[in-house]
Amino acid sequence: MAAPDTLRAFPGPIARMLPPPAVVAHVPDALRVAQRLAWAREATCEPALTLERASVDAGFRSYWRAPTTQGSRIVMDSPPDLEDARPWLRLRTLLDAHGIRVPALLAEDAQAGFLLLEDLGPSTALQALAHVDRDTLLETALRTLVRLQAIPVPDDLPRYDAAMLQRELDLFEAWFLGRHLGVTLSEIERVGLHDVQARLIDNLLAQPQGFVHRDYMLRNLMPVGDDLAVIDFQGAVHGPLAYDPVSLFRDAFHSWPDAVVETGLDRHHALARAAGLPLPALVDFRRDADFAGMQRHLKILGLFARLHYRDGKPKYLADAPRFVGYLDRVLPRYPELAPLSALLDRHVRAHVPA
Repeated sequence: MAAPDTLRAFPGPIARMLPPPAVVAHVPDALRVAQRLAWAREATCEPALTLERASVDAGFRSYWRAPTTQGSRIVMDSPPDLEDARPWLRLRTLLDAHGIRVPALLAEDAQAGFLLLEDLGPSTALQALAHVDRDTLLETALRTLVRLQAIPVPDDLPRYDAAMLQRELDLFEAWFLGRHLGVTLSEIERVGLHDVQARLIDNLLAQPQGFVHRDYMLRNLMPVGDDLAVIDFQGAVHGPLAYDPVSLFRDAFHSWPDAVVETGLDRHHALARAAGLPLPALVDFRRDADFAGMQRHLKILGLFARLHYRDGKPKYLADAPRFVGYLDRVLPRYPELAPLSALLDRHVRAHVPA
C-alpha cells in the first residue's frame, strides 16, 4: 500500500458545534452541508474546495469527492446521531494492520462524523466487471477474503449470535411480508417459518467461526492496480466462515451463473483449507454456505423493504426477485425447510417472480 499523507485530526470548530455522538440531536440537512464543506476545507487546507457527490450507501453515510491540488480525496460524512464513525475507524486500523488493502485515512474527526480518505477511484469491482477478466477478479476477491478470514478476531468484535441472527430474520416477516406484501401469517405458517429460522440459526452457530465482513460482495471491493481494496467493513462480526463466500457468489446486486457459484465456492474451500482455516469437508461446507445464504437472503428481503418504507430509499426493492430466485435454487435440497418453500408459494412468488 502506498504511504498515506500525514494523518491529521481535526476536532476544530466543527466538533465544537456538535455534542458527543451518544447525545447528539439530528442536524438539519442545510446545516450539515455547511459543516461538511467547512470541515473538508479545513482538513485539506483549501478554502475554495468544492465537493461532489461520490456515492451514498444503504445506511446514513454519504461520500463526497474532493478535487484538491494534491489529487482527489473522499470525504466520508457519517452523521454521529445516525452512524457512528468509530467502528469504521477501529476496523480500518485492524484490517490495515493485517495487510488488507483499505482506504488510507488522511484526516478524521470522529466526534463530528467526518473523515478524509484516499480516493480509490470511481469504479467498484461490480462496475469494473464489464471490462476486466472475470476469473482473475474472482480469484483476487477469494484470496483477499481468505486473508480477511484469517485475521485473529478481537475480543470486542460483536458476535453473530442467535439474538443478532434472529433480529435479522425478523425483518423478513415484519417488513417484507407484513409491510410490503400486506401478509399476516396464520399460526401454522408462523410456527413453520420460526422452525425454519431456528434450523438456519442452529447451523450458523455450529459452523466454524471467524472474522466475517458481513457484506462481502463486488460493490464493497475496489480495484486498485492488481489488488482489491475492501470497503464498508464497519459491520464486521465474529461469525460463521461460510457467510462471506456465499455473500460474494450470491451477490445482492449481481447474479452469477450457477456454474460460477459452484466452482467459486469449491475454490474458496480449497484456498481456505490450504491457509489453515478450519473449514469442514466440502460437502458440509456447501451445506453451511446454503444455510448462511438463506439467512442472508431472508434478511435482505426484509432490509430492502425497510429501506423503502422507513428510510425512503425505494431502489433496493427492485432487486427482491434476485433473492427469491436464490431461495428457489437452494430450498429443494432441504426437505426440512419445506415450510419456507410453501410460504413463498402462497404469499410471495405471485408478487415477486424470480
